[in-house]
Amino acid sequence: MLLHVKLICLLLLAGASLAACTAGDGNDDDHQFVYSGFTGSNLTLDGAAVITRTGLLELTNGTLRQKAHAIHPAPFRLRGGSSSSSTATATATATRSFSASFVFAILCPDADACGHGIVFFVAPANHSFSGAFPSQYIGLFNGSSDGDAGNHLVGVELDTDQNNEFRDIDGNHIGVDINSLTSINSTSAGYYDDNDGGNSGDHGFHNLTLASHGEAMQVWVDYNGTAKQITVAMAPLKMAKPSKPLLSSTYDLSTVFVADEPYMVGFSSATGSFNSRHYVLGWSFAMDGPAPAIDIDKLPKLPRFAPKHKPKMVEIIPPLATATFIVALGTVSVLLIRRRMRYTELREDWEVEFGPHRFSYKDLFRATDGFKSMNLVGVGGFGRVYKGVLQSSKLEIAVKRVSHDSKQGMKEFIAEVVSIGRLQHRNLVQLLGYCRRKGELLLVYEYMANGSLDKHLYSEGDKRVLDWDPRLQIIKGIASGLLYLHEEWEKVIVHRDIKTSNVLLDSEMNSRLGDFGLARLYDRGADPLTTHVVGTIGYLAPELGRSSKATPLTDIFAFGIFILEVTCGRRPIMQVPEGEQHVLVDWVLEHWHKGSITEIVDTKLHGNYNVDEVCLVLKLGLLCSHPLSNARPNIRQVMKYLTGDMAMPELVPTHHSFHTLALMQNQGFDSYVMSYPSSTASMSAMSNNLSAQR
Repeated sequence: MLLHVKLICLLLLAGASLAACTAGDGNDDDHQFVYSGFTGSNLTLDGAAVITRTGLLELTNGTLRQKAHAIHPAPFRLRGGSSSSSTATATATATRSFSASFVFAILCPDADACGHGIVFFVAPANHSFSGAFPSQYIGLFNGSSDGDAGNHLVGVELDTDQNNEFRDIDGNHIGVDINSLTSINSTSAGYYDDNDGGNSGDHGFHNLTLASHGEAMQVWVDYNGTAKQITVAMAPLKMAKPSKPLLSSTYDLSTVFVADEPYMVGFSSATGSFNSRHYVLGWSFAMDGPAPAIDIDKLPKLPRFAPKHKPKMVEIIPPLATATFIVALGTVSVLLIRRRMRYTELREDWEVEFGPHRFSYKDLFRATDGFKSMNLVGVGGFGRVYKGVLQSSKLEIAVKRVSHDSKQGMKEFIAEVVSIGRLQHRNLVQLLGYCRRKGELLLVYEYMANGSLDKHLYSEGDKRVLDWDPRLQIIKGIASGLLYLHEEWEKVIVHRDIKTSNVLLDSEMNSRLGDFGLARLYDRGADPLTTHVVGTIGYLAPELGRSSKATPLTDIFAFGIFILEVTCGRRPIMQVPEGEQHVLVDWVLEHWHKGSITEIVDTKLHGNYNVDEVCLVLKLGLLCSHPLSNARPNIRQVMKYLTGDMAMPELVPTHHSFHTLALMQNQGFDSYVMSYPSSTASMSAMSNNLSAQR
């Protein structure tokens, strides 16, 4: 009897050792795991992530702007291990090979309005995602941490939204990410079929749509530590792994991962302004070998997730229906149609008094070819902008289609229509009209052929570098537009969001100030009302954090930052190689005191500029961005300085020598947080977020 008890104990110990080897504890050489469904698993979950009763790993549930993470509980050592042998020493200096496979599904009612995706990542075990943002940051980074080499993070993104900030190739792509969501390599989603091409060996490529309607797909991620190569393959469910990968990149991950440090593997996901859900059905991982096969037959089923259909017109009455039924149905149909027509023709009081020309939805739909992605020219926090051509007049237009859940909302929409709809100035973007249909808000502008100014200042593509003379004319043009807003229109209009991305250029490179969604107007002589502080960090005047009152002088501060940005070719908050952030105005002021002002002019100009004009503009930028509001000039004085009709005063170093960044932080701002998505949240909300990050 005692012998039997000992045998049972030995068997239990052997089973426990085998289980520990399978799960992986970060110390063994044969780490691997496989989940064919997640019932009973002990994954580390945060955010919106849950494991459903059916065994699905549900990362997001359709709620807007949420993030989620799911992490395998046991870490792995990707580099290193203590050993005295020379072979072990060589292994310790290089990243070991690893492989992963997973089955996923992204469910969206509309594949053209889906976001933002799933990322399989490998990150340090002590890495925190608490400060990460949802939406385009997919729960991995925020505006300051994206691109930081200290992340030591590698990911493979399945992205269903095209974001220009990260130079995405389209809204349905796979990318390899190293410490940033700007992928080192990416390609449109799809797979190579080994059965195509006959004997030629030419595998046929087939597209796949990541935002599926109930269809799961499988992905394989492999890193070859010897060849220093990352490969990604994908295929429809139940298809074998293609022999030809979809994506292949050569990259030594030993430059990313830290030796002898434990690393975690998991998934990150996020939603933005559109209703979408992200699921993982199965997952496997292995070190130094292929990931174990996932048992497809044991995977849980996806939930039904179809778009909500709008009420349809009643079908034609069957010929055999009774006359009474036909009459009753006809009466009800007439009443419903008349009710809908009354709603369509409804005009609110403010529309009658202020509204410009109203376009029909049908005309805008045809002009933009059904709002197809090929006509998408911009994406912002207030919605998407599409290029179109009116069929009747052949006029090129830009249509801003405001999202249903946009933070702008009806109140700000009305403000934009009321203000810009009546403004007429050569340096303001002209609002041609608007449309309201079934809750949709659409604004129609004249089309600016050369896009926004920031694309020309920072583009590394084929765009021609802006010479100095056009830059000076752009500055003068925006100053002229501000003079009209502040002093020449019937009321005072404070724009509140002056920045290079809101300055548009027409076909002749004339500058136009646009996006009046945050504008505030009040009667001349009246005191500006206290309101939420909105705008973009870097352009916000320091006194806003104290008074919360937007005035023409807060616009002047943003205009001063704008001047410095156009002249120096640098963003208001600059990232330096050491990982720190410097404020542009402090950097310019430092060089001004040193007498080395020409060293900060945009290097892409190669010295081809008028030194006197550059000094004048930089001095004016410093004066306008003075931290003390009463030391700033008004816009009429600015125009006189630019035209040479008035001599500029000398800067007083003692009043302008303290750091703007420190002042902003003391007032409740934080330079590390860019407004998301266009900084319409109040600064108090920003401060709460910052407190949570710390």
